Amino acid sequence: MREFSEQELVRREKLKNIKNPYPERFDVNTEIGDAKVLEDGVTGVRVAGRIVLMRKMGKMSFLTIGDITGRIQISVKMDMIGEEAYQDFKQNFDLGDFIGVEGEIFTTHTGEKTIRANEITFLGKALKPLPEKFHGLEDQELIYRERYVDLIMNEDEKKKFVFRSAFIRELRNYLNDKGYIEIETPILNNKPSGATAKPFVTHHNALDIDVYLRIAPETYLKRAIVGGFTKVFEIARCFRNEGMDTTHLQDFTMIEGYGAYLNYKDNMIFLREMLQSIVQKLFCTLCIQVGDKMVNLSGEWPSVSFRELILKYANIDIYQENTQEKLLNKIREMNIEIDSEIPLENLGYGNLVDQLYKKVARPNLVDPIFLVDHPISLSPLARANDENPNLTDRFQLVINGAEIINAYSELVDPQEQERRLEEQARLKANGDEEAMPMDYDYIGAMEYGMPPISGWGMGIDRLIQLLTASENIKDVVLFPLMRPRDDYKDN
Repeated sequence: MREFSEQELVRREKLKNIKNPYPERFDVNTEIGDAKVLEDGVTGVRVAGRIVLMRKMGKMSFLTIGDITGRIQISVKMDMIGEEAYQDFKQNFDLGDFIGVEGEIFTTHTGEKTIRANEITFLGKALKPLPEKFHGLEDQELIYRERYVDLIMNEDEKKKFVFRSAFIRELRNYLNDKGYIEIETPILNNKPSGATAKPFVTHHNALDIDVYLRIAPETYLKRAIVGGFTKVFEIARCFRNEGMDTTHLQDFTMIEGYGAYLNYKDNMIFLREMLQSIVQKLFCTLCIQVGDKMVNLSGEWPSVSFRELILKYANIDIYQENTQEKLLNKIREMNIEIDSEIPLENLGYGNLVDQLYKKVARPNLVDPIFLVDHPISLSPLARANDENPNLTDRFQLVINGAEIINAYSELVDPQEQERRLEEQARLKANGDEEAMPMDYDYIGAMEYGMPPISGWGMGIDRLIQLLTASENIKDVVLFPLMRPRDDYKDN
């Protein structure tokens, strides 16, 4: 049996006094955000929203209602709406309730745009009281669990998620204008292909098979290229059964795009121009304040190799320490502590290089750089470099220590792809849970022929985290997954 606070019990009692506490509809003719800019004297304005502030007085009261478009003050006078309606308002309306208002726009002597109510309509009862108005939710875990309450109380939080929506809209518009076609690919996969990551596994009852939640849409987007599409993209929810920290979630939103007849250098230019265009449109500047740092997105973005960064920050030459055994011995010799869910001795050479770079170099990067010259074992789906076959034609865009974009010239040779996936399968069998499995269906698609392709993936959550200067990636995910609370667990 659930227990209710005294305030909750009082609110439940008030329901008995309201003729229709949950009506069917209300005829809104003006959004709250639009009402705030109307000229004084405009009549017949009908708005609706949640009561977020309220001062009940003798024969005249003031309240503020709000929604995603903004907030506006309402003046409620007994001689305007009638004594019976006014007493009903004073006795039964609470903070958090939804109301509809019809009235006239005016500006108070303090300069606040207000609606003088001719009529108020009750639209929905809040059975729980809102947090204290000046502080709202302060416990960070509770904010993530009860985002709906935080959105009610915190205008900045609303703006953050409105910004996220605007960014995705501009992203779609840019790609559409450049001739990219948005398609959808499956979330349930027979093979966890498209990235080196540990997958989630679930069971498909109808087919009686185990399937994987996708770790990336890559191989299916490239199947579309085989089928005749030339430029495709997908905004995809992806799942990787790995650790969580301030920049990683196990379920996240990313976008991947693929273009036929392009290489990775073409995409360096394309993606830089795309991000600069969107950021300039949304911020009216390319210099973004992130905490105590100013990140400058303007101009050209330099290319820097793994080797250069690791030499600079760890004094290790990965071209000399060019095997897994040599590199691991060097890391241990220099007492470099690397946190990894997988034992370092179980990582392949490429993943070991990546872990070392993430430990010693990435935290020092602020302005945008293109990280290049990835070891081939780290990039099983990327095209080998013509001059050095141990490296791939790949780049990662790194901004303020976060990997924002991963891109490369795609491997389109099915025989070479099969050889690399066989090597990945060997690594997986030896304990590297992030290695990719063999995928003969994808190899079969490649054997029908692929043009030159360059593809890219961008973490939307992480980029929004950067652009909004948010400390934790959960701050920009509307409803992040949390452990269940004891009081909400099923008995």
